[in-house]
Amino acid sequence: MEILRCSHLTKTYKSGASQVTALDDVNLTLESGSFTAIVGASGSGKSTLLHLLGGVDRPTSGNIFIEDTDISTLNMEELAIFRRRKVGLVYQFYNLIPTLNVRKNILLPVLLDGRKPDEARFEQIVDTLGLSDRLTHLPRELSGGQQQRAAIARSLIYQPAILLADEPTGNLDRRNSEETIELLKLSNRKYGQTVLLITHDEKTALMAERILTLEDGKIVRDEVMS
Repeated sequence: MEILRCSHLTKTYKSGASQVTALDDVNLTLESGSFTAIVGASGSGKSTLLHLLGGVDRPTSGNIFIEDTDISTLNMEELAIFRRRKVGLVYQFYNLIPTLNVRKNILLPVLLDGRKPDEARFEQIVDTLGLSDRLTHLPRELSGGQQQRAAIARSLIYQPAILLADEPTGNLDRRNSEETIELLKLSNRKYGQTVLLITHDEKTALMAERILTLEDGKIVRDEVMS
């Protein structure tokens, strides 16, 4: 089942007197439960694409459908609510709230929505990610790998339609990097979570089922891994 579709997605920026095209007429579909990696050189448009798909930025033209909702037509308030409920985001820098403990950081999307947490799902996620004994700790009391695990748990708590990971291993050593990718793969297998991973690391990309290569704002290669 198709969960994401981009149609003629274009993003341009003004740079002084000139115009820069960060994304150039990109068409893309993702199936529910898939694990896809996007690779490309710096400036190829990887992060721009992820920010558009996550509703963090708006396209200059084109459409983005997530579960049949065209997020490019939503106003800022509608977009914020949709993003909180339907899009999980994991970044290189963990973006945890330093004054909240791990439990509250993970539950933040649910609490912001004024909803009661699903304690069974919460316990399953923190147990799977090895965070059960860290829930009362503040982010500064965790290692980098533990902070990234907390960020992944937060992205999964709402059962989002899609999880977007932007260079999630960029701030980690090799061991923690491999563990983070394994945890993303686990969420894909265990929860059927659709994952779109942006990485500059070829070895990391090879762990995905499908690899898209961006160059000058265009998808120039689309490979399904055997």
